[in-house]
Amino acid sequence: MRISARADYAVRAALQLAAAQDTGPVKAEAIADDQDISHKFLEGILGDMRRGGLVQSQRGGNGGYWLARPAESITVADVIRCVDGPLVSVRGVRPPELSYTGPAESLLTLWIALRANVRQVLDGVSLADLAAARLPTEISGLAEAPDAWTNP
Repeated sequence: MRISARADYAVRAALQLAAAQDTGPVKAEAIADDQDISHKFLEGILGDMRRGGLVQSQRGGNGGYWLARPAESITVADVIRCVDGPLVSVRGVRPPELSYTGPAESLLTLWIALRANVRQVLDGVSLADLAAARLPTEISGLAEAPDAWTNP
């Protein structure tokens, strides 16, 4: 699975907003500076997140962006889907829409299992969890496995 720069930047921006949830709107420039993201690219991402209902915005001197819902109710998967679409696709197609024949027939089951596991991880972590550095035990456990940090 590949996480796009767009998805990475969107999650990082959402985490900045989660951390500032009680302090009021955050300017895109501040997020861009804090996270070392191109301001112009970030504006496009924030626009997608606004249209997707994850953030709200206000123009003006006291304006900026804020989460549209509590950080506890927004998952990492929500953010990625908002800016990149489905979490897992094969050739741009969602796995349930695929079909295979012959020796490749069981490949569909593998893609569905992959999607289920990606969902389990990304839907299982909220912005509040990440912003507070308190990942669920199941997620931390996966990262603590001896081979998790090595590349085959």
